[in-house]
Amino acid sequence: MSAAGRLRLTWVQPEDLLPHELAASADEGRDVSVVAERWAAAGGSTVPPVGGASPAPADPGLRALAARLLDVCDALPAVASADEPQELDEIRAGWPERYPLPAGPADPDRLHGAWLGRAVGCVLGKPVEKIPRQGIREILTATGRWPLAGYFTAAGLPAEVAARWPWNRRSAPTSLAENIDGMPEDDDLNFALLALRVLETAGRDFDSDDVAQAWLDWLPGGRVFTAERVAYRNLLLGLTPPATALRHNPFREWIGAQIRTDVYGWVNPGRPDRAAEMAYRDAVVSHVRAGVYGALWVAALTAAAVVAPDVETVLDAGESVLPPNSRFTAAVREARALGAGASDWETVLDALYERHGHLHWVHVRNNAALVAAALAYGRGDLVRSICAVVSGGWDTDSTGATVGSVTGALTGAAALPPEWTGPLRGRLRSSIAGFDGIGFAELAERTARLGPDAGVRS
Repeated sequence: MSAAGRLRLTWVQPEDLLPHELAASADEGRDVSVVAERWAAAGGSTVPPVGGASPAPADPGLRALAARLLDVCDALPAVASADEPQELDEIRAGWPERYPLPAGPADPDRLHGAWLGRAVGCVLGKPVEKIPRQGIREILTATGRWPLAGYFTAAGLPAEVAARWPWNRRSAPTSLAENIDGMPEDDDLNFALLALRVLETAGRDFDSDDVAQAWLDWLPGGRVFTAERVAYRNLLLGLTPPATALRHNPFREWIGAQIRTDVYGWVNPGRPDRAAEMAYRDAVVSHVRAGVYGALWVAALTAAAVVAPDVETVLDAGESVLPPNSRFTAAVREARALGAGASDWETVLDALYERHGHLHWVHVRNNAALVAAALAYGRGDLVRSICAVVSGGWDTDSTGATVGSVTGALTGAAALPPEWTGPLRGRLRSSIAGFDGIGFAELAERTARLGPDAGVRS
């Protein structure tokens, strides 16, 4: 078979998207039972693929049917809910007028710590992305490294365990302890770099079109996944934001926008509201409702983390920008309470899985809940926090990056453990032009220059 015959496009094929759409619509409260019955009767699977594609491509007739049924789902009326608004004015209506956070520019060492912490947490989670919680524990137990307390390694891993729980094949070659030599490329860092570039080129008053244009100009299509890949395709089809988030996009409430917004917090120290407004303009390119709330939440967390005295203050700031009665807000509040009162992390995870285990491993609510619980449980300590969140499974590199970002900012670069930061060599890899090999210290300096006193769009 030719190489072209083996090509399997992920996260965009109609037959792969439709089962995810059935799950997404049902989660939103839309009745798609007739669509599901029609798809199953034609021989299609209603079980969403765990990865980006089904095991085998569909025949042309089934693929065409899936595309038509996606159109049917897109045409269904949205379930109106005042508890889960989409427009910024409605979301912003409940925000506080003032924040009890220090004013002024962020400490450069804390910005540096935020960049480093994001990278450390991301690298920790990269090898076990997609491996479920029980698999992570089995890997660590088999190598005498449970509970998690350092980067993953293949040393001493029995072959049968490795076969049962294979590493993420894209990530393991550069993110296992024996292989780390600088921060390897990852979308969780690529999007932070892209946000930096948007701010540097379009200014603090950038809009969603600026974000979309930056994707087209600077971001390789093969480096985006789930909702971002769908939105990228929709841009190429001629759609513009926010329509790019809507067409054939079952991932609209997944984690993608939540991983993109740390920089918007870092450039708005002590102002979660301003950070969340920037995050909104970015998030709506690819997401709606909870997918957007996750972006606002993380931007608010990081805006507080570079100036706040403790993680409780940071978590308060994050919750302040959320719609108070949304399911997303309930999830992070419940998880925070679980983590704050726990002495046994496994008991916390049991509760989170009972509550959210039905969701896909890349959904936003389960992952945000895990982040909130780990931050509360970790009490600001980077190692305790990132090891907790990564051992919990689901989207391990993304949750590790977010938790590392917050706790790295609270700690500052100078106080981060050298056994964790040393292997990163102070630099990162990226396919975004101009950033490959850049140092974290330079990134922190450039971020500091984009603070509230920076100029508007050039």
